[in-house]
Amino acid sequence: MNTHRVLALVSLLAAVESGCAGVDSSGRPMSTGGGAGGHAGTSLGSAGNAASHASDGGAAGSAALQSAGAGGSADGGADASSGGSAGGIDTTLPPPGWTLAWSDEFNGAKGDPLDQSKWQYAVGPNNANKEQEYYTDRPENSGMDGAGHFLITALHEDYMGYQYTSAKFTSSGNYEPKYGRLEARIKLPAGKGLWPAFWNLGTNIGDVGWPNCGEMDIMETVGDQLTMNHGSLHGPGYSGGSPLSGTFTLPNNELFSDDFHVFAAEWEANVVRFYVDGNLYETKTPDDVPPGRTWVYDHSVFMILNVAVGGTWPGNPDNSIFPRSMAIDYVRVYERPAP
Repeated sequence: MNTHRVLALVSLLAAVESGCAGVDSSGRPMSTGGGAGGHAGTSLGSAGNAASHASDGGAAGSAALQSAGAGGSADGGADASSGGSAGGIDTTLPPPGWTLAWSDEFNGAKGDPLDQSKWQYAVGPNNANKEQEYYTDRPENSGMDGAGHFLITALHEDYMGYQYTSAKFTSSGNYEPKYGRLEARIKLPAGKGLWPAFWNLGTNIGDVGWPNCGEMDIMETVGDQLTMNHGSLHGPGYSGGSPLSGTFTLPNNELFSDDFHVFAAEWEANVVRFYVDGNLYETKTPDDVPPGRTWVYDHSVFMILNVAVGGTWPGNPDNSIFPRSMAIDYVRVYERPAP
């Protein structure tokens, strides 16, 4: 991992304007995927040096993780095994036309932390978007459940001057694909004020800043709107409250907190296709970019997963919901087979 590059990235992201929060031109919170604009304002904390950051949360397997891993009060319990089906698709096989290039199946023992050959924690607050969480690398906020899932657990607690804690991690410096099918199988946490996301940023953010680096939101919603997922592209002149965006709605009033679902973006030269459970619901190409603006999805990215608490889009949390966990079954990147 290029620690110097990642630390420079951290400094840059900390300075990204907080005005990229998900609000429309009148200042109202966005009800669609525009909320993702605030992600890039997030400090990625100690992403570059998380391996040397001392965990200050006590022994692995904290009470929050135990209850979450058992499928208890932390709304993302391990009630489905790795692989299997989601929305009627077989997740044990590669999607047609793709081959597996990279994955994390999260098959560690209960309480195990991230594999830091693949990910780095982002530690610290988000100073954009009016979010209220402090991201940590403590076992209270994240770890394996022992049943093939990685949990991000949001808590209501006093910590470092904040009332909420959660976790965020990024593949920056470890794995940075250019093109491919980026896919994750996730069970989302329910509750007012939660803001889960699976997304990516261009690795050139240190050179060109946000949104010129490009941002791709593959899974994004808020915890009291869990019938919907928003897929969005943010770039120069189409970011914050006006991204290129589409919405997928589950049938029959189902919720993304009821079961695991597969969120994916097929990203190739001059096209990004968004899927939920194998259902194509949005396709974006350079023709969708506003006149005079630039398509910026032609370089490598790093992936990010997090659960924010509060903020312009979800609003203030309902404190009665905590703890709440997002359960991640896997993250996979596929590539087109060589001719």
